[in-house]
Amino acid sequence: MEIRSVGNSGLQVSRIGLGTMTWGRDTDEHEAAELLDAFLSAGGTLVDTADVYADGESEKILGRLLVDSDRRDAVVLATKAVSRPAHERRFDASRGHLLNSLNGSLRRLGVDHVDLWQLHAWDPHTPLEETLSAVDAAVASGKVRYVGISNYSGWQTATAAAYQAAAPGRVVPVCTQVEYSLLQRGVEREVVPALRAHGMGMIAWSALGRGVLSGKYRSGIPADSRAGNPVFASYVQPYLTDHGRRIADAVATAAEGLGVSPAEVALAWVRDRPAVTSALVGTRTTAQLRTGLASEDLVIPEQILQALNDVSAPPMGYPEYGWNQR
Repeated sequence: MEIRSVGNSGLQVSRIGLGTMTWGRDTDEHEAAELLDAFLSAGGTLVDTADVYADGESEKILGRLLVDSDRRDAVVLATKAVSRPAHERRFDASRGHLLNSLNGSLRRLGVDHVDLWQLHAWDPHTPLEETLSAVDAAVASGKVRYVGISNYSGWQTATAAAYQAAAPGRVVPVCTQVEYSLLQRGVEREVVPALRAHGMGMIAWSALGRGVLSGKYRSGIPADSRAGNPVFASYVQPYLTDHGRRIADAVATAAEGLGVSPAEVALAWVRDRPAVTSALVGTRTTAQLRTGLASEDLVIPEQILQALNDVSAPPMGYPEYGWNQR
């Protein structure tokens, strides 16, 4: 699998990453072991988790699998902190919470450091200076090698990067992790320009548009799908619109013409966007993962690529594309 540099940093990761959000919830440890083995055997390196995935069970499973397989050195281990789903304070980027969360992640993962530690979301209640001082402390302690952000807007991304770059010794974030797919291209307006300006990479989550671009919803909602699950239905519903169906149909048409699956087309499109370093695949079965990994060999022809770009183009206007760019 192709390996790419993360922004302007020395960190390198596979251009397809393995997401583990369902581990410990929809994916048991045996299934997770098969997924990890298939991913690493295909040359993948980036494995992404978070302290809150399945209430920490995702990190525990991943940690046990890395110990049992003796493959820690083969993995670029990424996790996150800030999010607190069950608390009144939904996001907490205070120094105390971040450093405690990091120690908890290391304990669950069974490691002494993580390769990439990401701030899961912006916290409007904590001064940015405090949040970033915790980042600096984490790297200085040796518990973190590189730092990233996640789900930040364009101005938030630029503010954090510029603040860290303003003084020697501060740790500049090397990447952001954001939702990006043919169904969700909003980051192209402000986030992508900020990444380019500050030499940062992008890790894309939900490259399959929350599963909609796999084609599974074209003729209805399967009972065993996320949209058919009361817990996750609201997660998928925003893309089950007429606009979403037009894009899913275009992906399916392209896939049919190329003799591949819709998932391969959708993933290859994200993977090869100019700002993207790696696209995460968060599958529940090895069959689904192998479908995603098959996209490694797919190069979308220019004519089809342009058609997909056109049907999914996000609205652009002032000030992103103002009078001086016309």
